[in-house]
Amino acid sequence: MTSVFYGIGRRGLIASSSAAAALGALGVRGAFAQASQRGRTLVANIVPEPQSLVAGIAISAPAVAISNNIFDALFEYDADFKPKPALATGWEERDDGKTLILSLRKGVTWHDGKPFTSADVQYSILELMKKVHPRGGAFFAQLVDVETPDPHTAVLRFTSRAPVVWSVLNYETQILPRHLYEGTNILTNPYNVKPVGTGPFVFKEWVRGEYVLVERNPSYWDKDKPRLDRIRFRFIPDSGARAAALETGEVHYTPLSPVPYADVPRLKEKASLVVETRGNEANAPMFFLDFNVRRPQFQDVRVRRAIAHAIDKKALADTVWFGFARPATGPIPSYQKQFYAADVPQYGFDLARAEQLLDEAGYKKGSDGIRFRISHDPMPYGDEYTRSGEFVRQALKQVGIEVTLRNHDLPTFLRKVFSERDFDTLNSFYAAFPDPQIGVHRRFSTEAIKTGTPWSNASGYSKPETDAIINAIQTEGDIARRVELIHQLQRVAQADLPSITLLELRPFRVFSARLEGVNVKPDGGGASLKEVAFAS
Repeated sequence: MTSVFYGIGRRGLIASSSAAAALGALGVRGAFAQASQRGRTLVANIVPEPQSLVAGIAISAPAVAISNNIFDALFEYDADFKPKPALATGWEERDDGKTLILSLRKGVTWHDGKPFTSADVQYSILELMKKVHPRGGAFFAQLVDVETPDPHTAVLRFTSRAPVVWSVLNYETQILPRHLYEGTNILTNPYNVKPVGTGPFVFKEWVRGEYVLVERNPSYWDKDKPRLDRIRFRFIPDSGARAAALETGEVHYTPLSPVPYADVPRLKEKASLVVETRGNEANAPMFFLDFNVRRPQFQDVRVRRAIAHAIDKKALADTVWFGFARPATGPIPSYQKQFYAADVPQYGFDLARAEQLLDEAGYKKGSDGIRFRISHDPMPYGDEYTRSGEFVRQALKQVGIEVTLRNHDLPTFLRKVFSERDFDTLNSFYAAFPDPQIGVHRRFSTEAIKTGTPWSNASGYSKPETDAIINAIQTEGDIARRVELIHQLQRVAQADLPSITLLELRPFRVFSARLEGVNVKPDGGGASLKEVAFAS
């Protein structure tokens, strides 16, 4: 999946096909009923409430779920991860892959009526993706310029072939309106909370703590879309209330594993609801524990390894995640067989070994049985993250480490972790994505230590050897050599262990059985809802 466009040739134009797009979604019936089923309001639940509605700036799953209804991508992907036209309608490669020419769709306007042009693509890639986005610097590492010979042509210039780029020209590469962002601080621009996009829905209102409302874009370039009149994204913080809202029909659609995992078997039995696990394969979410390696105790690798030995990953998967996860062996998921390395250091559940390592590191138990005290900040995305934090607290207590849990709302968590660096340990998940250069490098790269940028390198881990491997991966054109470098990265990451990759997650969505057109393609879990309609 490192070169997903190559299967359709080195040169070509992509023809638009609304019918093909619909057939890739849930239910063939819905693909042929679009004209008659347009209308109505969909109530969706998103948790937690995002801090921004522009996913390329506030990278979080909740922001993505809303943002992708307001903004279009250059390309969409089908079920085989091959490109389908969106803002770009075609492409051409030249100079052995070092030049990529994108043909942009004509007649597209931003929601404020201004025309969409190649200048928007140029600005977004050079100023947002390369400089601000926590992953963009990695997958656009070889990009040196974006030229705009005319309003509907963007020319991307690379120093060498960049296979990873073909995996990120979907909504991962956010396109912003240049006329509203140029000359401003991208991170604090007021349009981050009242976004202007080119997508199927127009932002109307954000009532903090309650909902975001978007309405159908009457000028959308795909005239058959969207099929809904409006979407109300509600914020229901209590997981039990979310489950009740789904059961009563008060809420029609919920992504991001919205209900307690213990409730899933019961909800699966209800004919009125669908529990869907497809649609997140491209994201490959990996759950991990990060150390703040700026803290003195975590600068000793023996302490980090001891903590890894103290956590029973299988018990964590079974008792907290109810089987919707499995133990991870490293930062790359095992099902990505083209990149996965099995021959990496492992830290099996072994309390005796954990105690031995802590003793060797000089952290003997005191008279109270405590070696040292730390805090642990669970990701504020739901009960499973809080319960995972409690699991870690109890696990480390067994080896003499006293843990205090600190539960925050999302803005506070992001500020403390990525701006103030005020934490000892945390739990979180990052999407690994189809290529490690997209989602994995940011956990271990010095360049990804970006103060104030959410979901970047939180641990502060920085090592020249690791950076050299990452840089080599980004510039290596030989596929076999690149794979070996990716294997090397996994070995180094597991040996140094600035971050313990605990689980491979299996997210799910719950939605009304009355909905048709729900996207179940590999990246469908975060895609727009423009093809969704009520069947009756």
